[in-house]
Amino acid sequence: MLEETKLIDAKKELVEYATLVEGMIEHSIKGLKEKDVQVLTKVIEKDEPRANELEIDMNERCISLIARHQPAGKALRTILMLLNISNTLERMGDHAVTICESALFLIEKPPVKPLIDIPRMAQIVIEMLKNTISAFVNEDAELTQRVCQMDNTVDALRDQILRELITFMASDPTTIERSLQLMKISSNLERIADLSTNICEDIVYIVKGKIIKHHFEEI
Repeated sequence: MLEETKLIDAKKELVEYATLVEGMIEHSIKGLKEKDVQVLTKVIEKDEPRANELEIDMNERCISLIARHQPAGKALRTILMLLNISNTLERMGDHAVTICESALFLIEKPPVKPLIDIPRMAQIVIEMLKNTISAFVNEDAELTQRVCQMDNTVDALRDQILRELITFMASDPTTIERSLQLMKISSNLERIADLSTNICEDIVYIVKGKIIKHHFEEI
């Protein structure tokens, strides 16, 4: 029989992984705002390899739990969820690295516009990830609904950024390359938010046994 303490330990490891990814997202935007090459290169050269190591560790832990204890029911669903979140965190880390690459391009060039909406968007995305992990660890289905609501705000900010940048590009073609990189950053942030929402849909299934894909109002 699978001991509850083993699942608790696995969840603790997942929190460590998520905290690293949160930092990668935060530092990608910090490096962009402060034009800090060292911050950006640390995410790429140190944080990403560490994130990859944590994903492998989590996968091996989950596979071992299944092989040794042959869990069923909720315990099995929880382990499979740990695997899913771990793989999703790796994808989030990849998005953070892509943001850093765009930031490294932009910091050597004059700004297209003041950086206000992208940092705001990043703050919401990071909070979404924190809430998502908390919802999983504490089996809090109601918290997942808040994440979904925040995703709507992220989508609106992304659309606003795109509209503004299209206006800049139309009026001044010299801003096109820089504007496209800013669009890429906002799109990567929006994708991270979507991934958090996807996790939350699975959390509701684990906690309530209810499939609510794209229907959070049914929680």
